[in-house]
This record gives sequence, structure tokens and C-alpha cells, in this order.
Amino acid sequence: MFGPDFPFAYDDWVANPAGLGSVPASARGTEVAIIGAGLSGLVAARHLAALGLKPVVYEADRIGGRMRSERFEGCDDDIVAEMGAMRFPPSSTTLYHYLSELGLETAPFPNPLADATPSTVVDLKGESHYARTMADLPPVYRDVAAAWDATLADHADAAELTDAIRRRDVLRLRAVWGRLVERLDDQTFYGFLTASRHFRSFRHREIFGQVGFGTGGWDTDYPNSMLEILRVTCTAADDHHRGIVGGSDQLPMRLWDTPTGPDGLSVRDLNGGAPRPAVTAIRRIAGAGGSNRYTVTDAGGETRSYEAAIFTAQAWMLLNTIDCDDDLLPIETWTAVERTHYMGSSKVFVLVDRPFWKDLDPATGREAMSMTLTDRMSRGTYLLDHGDDRPGVICLSYTWSDDSLKLLPLDATARMDLMLKSLRKIYPGVDVRRHIIATPKTVSWETERYFMGAFKANLPGHYRYQERLYTHFMQDRLDPRHRGFFLAGDDVSWTAGWAEGAIQTALNAVWGVVHHLGGATAPGNPGPGDVFDAIAPIRLGDERGTRY
Repeated sequence: MFGPDFPFAYDDWVANPAGLGSVPASARGTEVAIIGAGLSGLVAARHLAALGLKPVVYEADRIGGRMRSERFEGCDDDIVAEMGAMRFPPSSTTLYHYLSELGLETAPFPNPLADATPSTVVDLKGESHYARTMADLPPVYRDVAAAWDATLADHADAAELTDAIRRRDVLRLRAVWGRLVERLDDQTFYGFLTASRHFRSFRHREIFGQVGFGTGGWDTDYPNSMLEILRVTCTAADDHHRGIVGGSDQLPMRLWDTPTGPDGLSVRDLNGGAPRPAVTAIRRIAGAGGSNRYTVTDAGGETRSYEAAIFTAQAWMLLNTIDCDDDLLPIETWTAVERTHYMGSSKVFVLVDRPFWKDLDPATGREAMSMTLTDRMSRGTYLLDHGDDRPGVICLSYTWSDDSLKLLPLDATARMDLMLKSLRKIYPGVDVRRHIIATPKTVSWETERYFMGAFKANLPGHYRYQERLYTHFMQDRLDPRHRGFFLAGDDVSWTAGWAEGAIQTALNAVWGVVHHLGGATAPGNPGPGDVFDAIAPIRLGDERGTRY
């Protein structure tokens, strides 16, 4: 995903046969703490192992993080409920590099009105509309879609921005994006819409919020920074999604299990078969000549010391779960961590005996059920087909933010009952319950102890905080006492909530560790830190509309 904030070709860097670089012979075998065994942590661990270092992985919960695929008892392992990441745009080119390298297949994901989706039902204010394509919906929906396209064209330089990204034209991209950052950092998504003549109608804004574009309704994002939405649209992050066949958790597991490096060992091998337990404390120890070491204490009571550490868990963990030195990070970076804004998200899944939703009504010729977008409690319902003669999976509900909070007091069964009640209003002749053959599965990421939210979503005015977090890997600019401890993870990236962002920040941290240990990138294959000054993210000044 070639993004506007830091237009570096991560996909080309990792695919180059020259590799990511080397460390001095004296540094080989150096232990590096990796805190968090999600996608970001395991990408970083795998590359460090390939460079001859020894990643020591800590994990509080389970390998995979929010790439969490839950299996149903008694079912084949490839039939899963994707509790976290479940759909990935082809524009996430670095992600797809690893999927290919590790032999994982993808299949089209059944988003609303997608080619892979037989039909979609849009149900708003008690009125349902069946559609195979956008053309089948009433004219007002096409009007709303046209209003969105026109608003992007008029107020966000959409054509020039997307063309510059597609061509990887860095100079033009930086010029366009610089104007947009200065103008829109303080603007909410909703404010951006109301400023457009194309969205003068409240009804249009309401429909757009409930149905949206790409994956569905976006009204839960209305309070967020408009820059967050532009990053999604201009990088095609919401287009042509695919799912990982057999479950998204296979990617982190293969990063953990697959041999790599000069000794042909996997990250699992280097960690004795299992990660170390949850981290409870991190301390910085000043050494001779301004060098640092970092002590990491785990839940088992063991304390180990490292020359470098990469922290890939949600940044809030440094505030309320892990006992940290106040001086672990520069004060401005601490402020950025504290101001991080996470969105909650809930999902409810059921296993059914077969994909009964494909049964055709002889009177109408329509499927019994369709992918469904609604303003009822379920909001988005996805139908996951594993074959006519196999059980199917229904994501009864996928919600964010306030819609997710409405479900917090309810257990899995109560949530299922609530969603079935909504669907019964939309499909009165369909008895979904009689097809359910397993206990429902649910998650609310805001109550998960080691996450406290699904993903970060910047609020207006947060660009400066994001720039501090993202650029933290460039530590030559920091006081020596703050070097050697690196932040990574999708919440540090410019594309929080997307696997590509987790990977990119992991690669930044790998570059940072190699540089910190006296190594360098391979000749002819410069890394993100080598070209940083030429493509660094825009820095905004204190005054509105200024930068430096």
C-alpha cells in the first residue's frame, strides 16, 4: 500500500533479492525483545532472525493478535469465525508479498454489492431493497454515491491524488497531500460532508452514513479526522477485498513456524517452541558511553536485559498495563500515546448446517437471504459459503464504535438473539435459528484485556501525534537515552486497522534495530530510514495552516 504520508515502496524493499541488510559479525546472535506476537511483531521477528539476530518474543494472549480466527468444535479447521482481521485489499501489496511467500491463498470476500456477493439487501427505516448491482437500488442510493464521488473530486483532489499514488509519483503526491493535510487535519468526516454542496441534503448524509461506500455504513466514523477517510479512499483500501482461505491467523502462525535465516531456524525454534508470557515492566538502564539496555520483566517474574526492543502491542498498554519508566519515551511521544483514540468493534458469528441462504424463492427467484446492510442493531450481516455440502458461517453482526457499545452488557447468546430478531424483520419467512448448529461466538475488542479497542482512528487535530509515533524509528534525531526502544504496530502506522500498516511499521523497526546495532541495508536496496529525509511525513507547525 503506497501511501501519501510516507511514500516508500515497502513491497519492493522486502522483495529485493539483496535482502534487507546485515549487522556486524559482533552483533550476530544479539537478542532483541519483541513485545507482542501479532502480525507486526512476527514480521519483525522473522526478519531479525533472517539477519542473524535472536528475537525473543513476548505474548500476553495468543499468537496472531487481532488476526484471530476461531474454529468451531467438530468442524474442519478451514471453517472459521474471523473475530478480527477478515478482509484485505489487493492494494496492501506488502501483505500480499508475505501471503505469497508463505503459500497462503485468498478468495474474494462477500462485501455489499461486490462481484463475489450474489445479492445485497439494504434495509433502512423498515424498507428493504434487493440488489445484485448498484443499478438495482432506488435512484437516491445512486445519487448518494455520485455525491460522494463529486465531493472527493471537488474538495479532496481525488483524481490527482489517486493517480499520483497509482504512478508512485512521489513529488506530485507530496504536493497534493501537503495541501490536504494543512486544510483537513482539523476537519471531521461529517464536517467534510456538510461543507460540500453535494451533501446539502440531510437525508443524503444519513443514507451515506448507514450504507456508505465499499464495505458499508460509515456513520460511526463521522467524528474522526477526514484525513483518516482519505487514506482509505486514495489507497483503495476499501476496494476488492479478499479473505485468507482457512483463516487469517495462518499468516502469523506461518511467520512463527517457517524456517528462515542463516541457521534455517524458525522464530518458534529460536524461542524454544513458545513465546514468553505477558510483559509486566520495562526499564531503561543507562550504560557506558551513552548506550542503553532495556530490562523486560514478564508475568512469570523473570527479568531479561536487551540492547534493543520492539513494542508492537496497542500503545495504551504502556499506560495502564505495563510498568514503564517515565523516561522510556520522549515526553512528546508519551503525549502522542496518551492522545491515541481507539474505536471499539463487535462481531457475532454463528455456524449453520449449510449455506441455506442460497435457496431460491420460487415466487421471486431471489435468495432466501442476502448480504445485509441495515440501520437495525445488526448493521452488517455477512454470509460465508464453504460449499453446498459443508457448514456455513454467518457473521450476524459487525459493528463499530457506538453500535458496538450497545452490545457490551450482552453475552454471546443474548447478542445472537438480538441479531436474529433484527433479521426476522427483514426476512420474515426465514428461520435462521433452526439452521444454527453451534454455540455463537462473539467479541468486543474494547473489552479485550490486551487490546482495549479494535483499531486506532485519529480525531481532528491528531496528525501531529501520528507523525511523532510513526517517525519514532528514526532515532538519530533523539537524545541517546531514548534510542533502542522502538514502537511498531498498526496503531503507529498511517493506516491503523489495516494489516499493511502493521507490516510497514514492523519493517521500520527492523531498519531501526539494524541501524542501532551498527548494521546497514544492502547496497542498491535502501530502507525507509535511508531515504527518510526525501519523503518524510509533513510536519505541521503550531499555527493553523503552517508547517516546517
